[in-house]
Amino acid sequence: MHTLQELRSGALIGTRRLDLSCGLHQLPPEVFELSDTLEVLNLSGNQLTRLPDDLSRLKRLKVIFCSDNPFTHLPEVLGECPGLQVVGFKACRIAHVPSTALPPALRWLILTDNEVSRLPPQLGERPALQKLMLAGNQLQNLPDTLAQATRLELIRLAANQLTCLPGWLTSLPRLTWLALAGNPLGWTRPPTAPIAGVNWHHLQLGPRLGEGASGHVYAAQIAPDASQAFALKLFKGTVTSDGLPEHELAACRAAGQHPALCTPVAELQGHPDGTPGLLLPLIPTSHVNLAGPPSLDSCTRDIYPSDLRMPQRILLTLALGLAQAVAHLHRQGVMHGDLYAHNILWNPAVGDAVLSDFGAATLLPTGDAALCRQLQALEVRAFGCLLEELSAHTAGEATDADTGAQVQTLAQACLSPVPAERPAMVDLLERLGELVGS
Repeated sequence: MHTLQELRSGALIGTRRLDLSCGLHQLPPEVFELSDTLEVLNLSGNQLTRLPDDLSRLKRLKVIFCSDNPFTHLPEVLGECPGLQVVGFKACRIAHVPSTALPPALRWLILTDNEVSRLPPQLGERPALQKLMLAGNQLQNLPDTLAQATRLELIRLAANQLTCLPGWLTSLPRLTWLALAGNPLGWTRPPTAPIAGVNWHHLQLGPRLGEGASGHVYAAQIAPDASQAFALKLFKGTVTSDGLPEHELAACRAAGQHPALCTPVAELQGHPDGTPGLLLPLIPTSHVNLAGPPSLDSCTRDIYPSDLRMPQRILLTLALGLAQAVAHLHRQGVMHGDLYAHNILWNPAVGDAVLSDFGAATLLPTGDAALCRQLQALEVRAFGCLLEELSAHTAGEATDADTGAQVQTLAQACLSPVPAERPAMVDLLERLGELVGS
């Protein structure tokens, strides 16, 4: 985090990123002295209600974050910034999104946890649009012009007021990651059995193991014997970037147990601050994250270690295990919604893996088989992205060109721009099983 003193002294001249969180009520004029280089402007956690009318003087600006500020509308001046691609106004008080506030080069719009009830139709006229974060608003519908958003890949719509899905949504050629939980869609499902509870006062907390968009994860044991190690996920707040904690719990209940899934063994009770949490199996230390989350530049694509190289047999083992997990979820009427390498923990030595983080999961309408297939086809595309990425990191003397070509063919089938032409997960599972056994 930078300081006003640094900014005003000229010490930040030439910087590409500026992070200021110091109770600002207006943008310091010294920011414009960075106009030749500034690309990322982070003003989150201040008291801003407006941005200066001449913001476009920051001619190289690509990214702006203004989360946790009391804005009531998305500033129209954003639309005058020709190079602006990422706009983040999470947890403000935004109720109005003017069409003129949408930059022409918009790729990624974050309006999570606001009061937006309507989006302008011009949103569908932004040809570069790839990612929409809209969970925790008051949306009752989506503009039909989004049917034109042929590059849209990720959309978070959980915890809104949608009563039905537009037919074009599941037909978008590149839509891959979708979250819908917490909307009054009228979908019917059989009840799921509750999971056990564990009281906060019976837990012994260990070190923090990691952090995701929705919560912090700690090592934990259950007193008094403390004979078994677990992981405890404590949610950060009521609304996450993916949705609400109670929807994640509901998805976990429906998913049940599977060797390649990290689903909870108990729900946290009795936290002194009322913080919700889940007690999860502790993943072995032999497992590591397959990749890191997307960057500002990659937008929807995970960042893999540059030196990652896996033998073909490891790729096939990894892909088969994940296909088994996703096929299990689909049989249980669950769409994971966030099938990404950064949510996969794997053992590089043998290729076994565990899929985690159900924060974006959706319980599917089990009484509507056609809609279930349409929604599952989105997840098949996510699996295709994963296969394609893993193939790019395959190497070794045992690599078989024919097998590699078949994996690529499977990936391309999953990535078909016509969702109805993509294979079902059970079919992918069968084909991968054949490749592993060949």
